Amino acid sequence: MEEQRAPDRRVLRTKRAIRNAFAQLLTEKDVNAITIRDIADRADINRNTFYRYYAGVYELINEIENDLVAQFDRVLEETRTEWSWDDPYVFFEKLTAVIHTDLDFYGHLLSMTSNASLLSKIGELSRKKTKEAILAAYTLDEEKLDLLLDYTSAGMLAVYQRWFTGSRRSSIEELSRTVSELCVHGFNGLFPNAEQKKKPVL
Repeated sequence: MEEQRAPDRRVLRTKRAIRNAFAQLLTEKDVNAITIRDIADRADINRNTFYRYYAGVYELINEIENDLVAQFDRVLEETRTEWSWDDPYVFFEKLTAVIHTDLDFYGHLLSMTSNASLLSKIGELSRKKTKEAILAAYTLDEEKLDLLLDYTSAGMLAVYQRWFTGSRRSSIEELSRTVSELCVHGFNGLFPNAEQKKKPVL
């Protein structure tokens, strides 16, 4: 039986440098204004090295999109039998582990302002996968599920964007735990008992 060769580490490093350079550039200029020269200079490689792996910028974008969706899909598959509505943290825990593999890349991606369409596309593909997974496990009103997914996905994205662009006072694990609680309990998850309510100042 023929042994499957592991990916060349140099190739992985170079492709990661290209991907991170592109993600960083996305925070600075519109995607249509980013050139291969820009990416090569930021990644500290020459243009020939870029062309060794990609025919152009949009092939790089497609690979990034496909990779992100595949990772999200993998997390859903791995947690499909483990998580429940009572405690979906196992999903967020694995999602956090994925983000941890390349904090710089995800930080740049989530810090984009002028390239919201790319982030929206990735978010919509991920949302579709989530919907499919939920409907495969539960019988729900599809219209209400759409409302729920719109509400939660927009909120989750805003929370993680704020964490990456802010002071990061809490760890991403703590953030994911809080997001998990909010998804299940909403504001009530932050106020578990009435005793926490402040008394009015007289």
